[in-house]
Amino acid sequence: MSDSSLRPPANAYLLLVMATLCWGANAVAARMSVGELSPMLLTLLRWAGVFLLLVIFARGRVVSEWPILKQHWVKVFAMGALGFSGFNTLMYVAAQHTQAVNIGILQGAIPIFVLLGAFAAYRTPVRGVQTIGVAITMIGVALVASKGDIGRLATLELNRGDVLIIAACLLYAGYTVSLRQRPPLSGMAMFAGLATAAFLTSLPIAGYEYLAGDFQAPTAKGWAIVAFVVVFPSFLAQISFLLAVDQVGPGRAGVFVNLVPIFAAVLSVGILGEAFHLYHALALALVLGGIAIAERFKR
Repeated sequence: MSDSSLRPPANAYLLLVMATLCWGANAVAARMSVGELSPMLLTLLRWAGVFLLLVIFARGRVVSEWPILKQHWVKVFAMGALGFSGFNTLMYVAAQHTQAVNIGILQGAIPIFVLLGAFAAYRTPVRGVQTIGVAITMIGVALVASKGDIGRLATLELNRGDVLIIAACLLYAGYTVSLRQRPPLSGMAMFAGLATAAFLTSLPIAGYEYLAGDFQAPTAKGWAIVAFVVVFPSFLAQISFLLAVDQVGPGRAGVFVNLVPIFAAVLSVGILGEAFHLYHALALALVLGGIAIAERFKR
């Protein structure tokens, strides 16, 4: 067998780059939504839009796999509620209080949270060198949360938005860990179930926002942001990632997720004109470096 037959198709890598670029842009969209529509409404409209798209494009797959989906609906519902609607709600609320560049860099800690979650849930071994990688990444997270002054952590002078995005990352890590025992569904059917759960659980969240008096109807720019997050970070990115995983496997595909904080930082500076400080650069290097060490010595 020739080497070329073992080489993954180039379009798989293109799909992975496109998916991670869309996810990085989601941090920018979150920040741009401030003042254009309320964050919990954005979560609801996002998953309502994805639900409609899936009704159009994935209806046949869901119908054919409905018996399996129905059998495992509690697990799928919980995963969609935490990993999709819960994560997005906290992220969009966090964007009211922190920079998009912070949101992007802090999301880079998700693989480390997954590593720790897998240890807690399944006792997946964590090697000594991996522990060093975890520590390096967490120092990077602490740098962002403390705005370059680690001493602020001792007095708990943390930005509310940064704390919320860390909480969001913990939810998404929990969702990722639970994928190890995912139901025997195709990627499209699984995504449809998760998105439906996200849509349904977003309804009471948006209702609470309305009753609390924090509701803001979308402006024209707000509707454009909704359209963007529905089509790109939610639908096309997910489909692209699923297609790429089918071609190169989850291991290789997962490495590309580390591009998200890089894309988020670049887009935040380029589009929003946010300041990129020295501690941001150092934190980004520590987060990605820690992940690289942890991944390198993973079983």
